[in-house]
Amino acid sequence: MIPAAFDYVKADTLDHAVQLLAEHGEDAKVIAGGHSLLPMMKLRLAFPTVLIDIRRAADASYVRVEGEEVAIGALTRHADLVASDVLAAEAPLLAEVAAHVGDPQVRHRGTIGGSVAHSDPAADLPSAVLASDATLVLQGPGGRREVKAADFFLGYFETVLSPDELLVELRVPRTGTGGWGYEKFVRRANDWAIVGVATVAGRVALANMGNKPLRAARTEEALASGASIADAAALAAEDTSPVEDMHANADYRRHLARVLTRRALEAAAARP
Repeated sequence: MIPAAFDYVKADTLDHAVQLLAEHGEDAKVIAGGHSLLPMMKLRLAFPTVLIDIRRAADASYVRVEGEEVAIGALTRHADLVASDVLAAEAPLLAEVAAHVGDPQVRHRGTIGGSVAHSDPAADLPSAVLASDATLVLQGPGGRREVKAADFFLGYFETVLSPDELLVELRVPRTGTGGWGYEKFVRRANDWAIVGVATVAGRVALANMGNKPLRAARTEEALASGASIADAAALAAEDTSPVEDMHANADYRRHLARVLTRRALEAAAARP
């Protein structure tokens, strides 16, 4: 299908983008890589009257160490996450998960900010950001505010972002090279996860087990109390609400969550 008509403007900086959002109101949408927004526009699931192109906002693409955290600009492309020496040394879970996003064309255009702000519960990076206990930096007309990843995702394609705000930065605790794992079950390479599991530093997050990325709280509690990996993984599907679709029913997704959590935890244990 063909998208509805829209106007197109370019932002040179993040401040300029926020100014344009305030000027055009709720009918404006931000576009960077476009791999989430454009398909929705073609299906007439999104109807922006104005697209604000922020690809030229050079102040929002970086990966660098700042104190005990790694700061990642929201316009950092998936391919740049994969290739980052900083992430490889300080937060390798994100680099590994980024390598599973789409195909090479998507990874060279899509951005971490776009993926996270889109809030697709089946996407790779939102669950990894949640497992990493990231802090998300949002910018609006009143300045910047910080939101923990656990509070950012509200539901299908819904976050705490206001219409006049941008996700501008992600701040991830430095974990070093150990204690992480990622498992993803798909029908075909490059697909969204039927179920995905990301774990680092004893935290476990699930993809496609509800209407947003979820922490496997019962598994985390069991690990903290000294339970075995097998016993902790057996609790991974507790308090989840997996969807049923053409790919899997709810029971099969619960089974996958338990199996993939065990595998992810075993991989984390093998990276001391």
